[in-house]
Amino acid sequence: MKFKNRVVLVTGSSRGLGKQIATGFSIEGANVIINYSNSKDEAISLAKELSNESSKCVAVKCDVRKIEQVQDMINFTVSKFGKIDILVNNAAIYEDSTVLKMESDVWEKVIETDLNSVFYCSKFAISKMVKENYGRIINISSVVGQTGGFGSSNYSAAKAGIFGFTRSVAKEVARKNITVNAIALGFMNDGMLKRLPESIQESILKRIPVGRWGDSEELIHSVNFLASEKASYVTGQILNVNGGYYP
Repeated sequence: MKFKNRVVLVTGSSRGLGKQIATGFSIEGANVIINYSNSKDEAISLAKELSNESSKCVAVKCDVRKIEQVQDMINFTVSKFGKIDILVNNAAIYEDSTVLKMESDVWEKVIETDLNSVFYCSKFAISKMVKENYGRIINISSVVGQTGGFGSSNYSAAKAGIFGFTRSVAKEVARKNITVNAIALGFMNDGMLKRLPESIQESILKRIPVGRWGDSEELIHSVNFLASEKASYVTGQILNVNGGYYP
């Protein structure tokens, strides 16, 4: 119960890896805000499933592309639980296309969801964290932000942008006992990997030194470490969880 009485917000946590992250915090006793945009039934079901005497979980609808909705979500979190201790910026989408064929609205939608939301959520969470002189922000990025990816310039740009954002904000809030770190996530068996053709998956797998896809438990342990007291001297870092897969 290492996160007992801590308040955690995980964006995009009604399903996928976000769901796994939220579950990991709940198991360790945290009160968790499960954010969703469209998956209302899944979010409510997860909140009911995880809630118990040690962990209160609440589903909150918010389109993280909208700054006003993000501010309302952060304010609700504080009104409900009195504070926000940990923010995990996990929400992300992809919509692949080569640059020549990519429409501007496709570029903007991915940037707004995958990068702008990190700014919005961090901005308003930090405004609450400084009052408590405590905070942990973990930004979920991707190895694709380091390597690039054919047909994913929008997604790659957003994920690369998270690295610079993380290091800059970490410097701004370090004296406030707030750490800001990012995870450069490799190819996970529960992630966006399945959107790729099987032939591409096989090609990638051959280049991963450990010879397998990542598991959600490995992501959970990494997030929990960065959110823990043991990582209070770790900030502005990019934790590569990728099985040795580098550019």
